[in-house]
Amino acid sequence: MEALGGSFALGPWRVHRAGYGAMQLAGDGVYAPPREGDEALRVLRAAVAAGVDHIDTAQFYGPGTVNQLIREALHPYPDGLAIVSKVAARRDTDRALLRQGIEDNLATLGTRRLAAVNLRMMDPSETPGRQFDAQLAALIQAREEGLIDGIGLSNISPLHLLRAVDQTEVVCVQNLFNLADQRSLDVLTECEARNIAFVPFCPLGWPGEERHRLLSDPVLVTLAARLGASPVQIALAWLLDLAPNILLIPGTRTRAHLAENLGAADIRLDDAARAELTRHLPLARGTGGR
Repeated sequence: MEALGGSFALGPWRVHRAGYGAMQLAGDGVYAPPREGDEALRVLRAAVAAGVDHIDTAQFYGPGTVNQLIREALHPYPDGLAIVSKVAARRDTDRALLRQGIEDNLATLGTRRLAAVNLRMMDPSETPGRQFDAQLAALIQAREEGLIDGIGLSNISPLHLLRAVDQTEVVCVQNLFNLADQRSLDVLTECEARNIAFVPFCPLGWPGEERHRLLSDPVLVTLAARLGASPVQIALAWLLDLAPNILLIPGTRTRAHLAENLGAADIRLDDAARAELTRHLPLARGTGGR
């Protein structure tokens, strides 16, 4: 059995498929400072000690303090640790602001180069046009200057992806995707066909009622008991089983939940489990736009 779910390419990097997302290290609402700084450091160090080599973050987590925690916990960074960040692109965001966002990430993380930076769209329903091209060009320039190794996209439609790959290499896509909300299946399928890493955010459902409803679903609970796992692990294992290009970045503030999340890579779904999940939670069942 391959460690942490095996590996997949992230541009020039190759990372384990079970990674770590640092968003939850921020306080409530993502933009607040962390509540448990010491435990956050322990979680980050435990993740790397367990073999995690893909950490997802953003300068606006905290804001800035999550990147500072990563730096305090892990700097100097071990060889092979891919740190991926993102910059938010609104309709009026110009290239200078995106460039500043990349440089802010580099400064707070204390590194000269990021494995990838995702261009996060605020509204995936918007049709990409010249403004999208200009924003993408800012990341292309950053890559050419050696600030980033790869360009990613986040919160996008297939139109964004197809327009981007006509202009440059795309190494990853981050979209909302989980057992309860599979509306990005078309984006995942396109990524798989192009050998682009697909990184689902909210892999356990949107925080709050949706996540609670998914993880307490009787079918998921019963299946977890049969396979000697937790519902969390079944939901994550389902993603790893769905397509080889899926990279997981579930987040947590505790080492216990970190171990649970990483343990999902050791769960093997049998044909009966796949059939039951597909029958009970059919593909493309959505819960409203976000």
